[in-house]
Amino acid sequence: MIIRFFVSIILISLNLLSQDSLLARLKNLQPYAFHIKNHEARLDSHKVFLEIMKNIANSEHAYAFPFHELKDISTLEDPDRSFKLITWNQILKDKSHAFFGFLIKKNKNKKSGKEETVTFYLKDISQQIKNPESHTGSADKWYGMLYYKLIPCEDYYILFGWDGNDGITQKKFIDVLWFKDGEPVFGKDVFKIPRRSPRRIQFEYSADVTMSLKYIPEKKLIVYSHNSPFKEDLDFQGLYQYYGPDGSFDGFYYSKNKWKPVEDLDIRLEKSKNDKVAKPDIKKQKKLYEPK
Repeated sequence: MIIRFFVSIILISLNLLSQDSLLARLKNLQPYAFHIKNHEARLDSHKVFLEIMKNIANSEHAYAFPFHELKDISTLEDPDRSFKLITWNQILKDKSHAFFGFLIKKNKNKKSGKEETVTFYLKDISQQIKNPESHTGSADKWYGMLYYKLIPCEDYYILFGWDGNDGITQKKFIDVLWFKDGEPVFGKDVFKIPRRSPRRIQFEYSADVTMSLKYIPEKKLIVYSHNSPFKEDLDFQGLYQYYGPDGSFDGFYYSKNKWKPVEDLDIRLEKSKNDKVAKPDIKKQKKLYEPK
């Protein structure tokens, strides 16, 4: 109750704070909004964090705000500096993740010709989407995730995203951002996969391992770890808490504004520390059920 009282006081005073004060307030809030163990107190602190972020996003100087100084959120900017994409996550009581964010875009006013900023709030509806790979959504129908990489293409952007899922498995995504009539849309048919037309690519694997997903710009190549079950047994097919990198790599190469799949890549000169990881130990994992 005491925390909620202070939340109300802080929210009332937001409009009185300078940009520097808002940044300082956000930095001070981060340990409480993202890291304290008490779930209710963390969500109360996050409520304040979110309101301050909205206050900044609504201001005329939103684009210039140094979001990159906040270590618990991701800030991506396109090379032309026409928009910023800010996302972050909040771990819920059941260990699932809720996602928050907004896209700040520079536009020219058609009447005055002056540059102005428009903010699009991202509403996470991922819990309502059964098949993420087939979903295309506007900002208010966003399949939420934490974005950490942006790759410009001809008329769209590739995004790498992450979702901690449920603590048993985790997910990575190759998502697509494009603009329709100046507004952001997530998900697009740019992957040339036979008999499939995914709007994004999803990888699900054990929460105990690290999967490599990276972009090699000089080759216009997306490379990712090939995930497979810990044991080559039918009982483990589709049980993604037992999946992890098997040492091989697949990818997508960019050609004619599309991404085409390629298997069994030899990237010995391109490997990073995440490419050699141990498979999940089946004996140490929390099981969804005991395979027969």
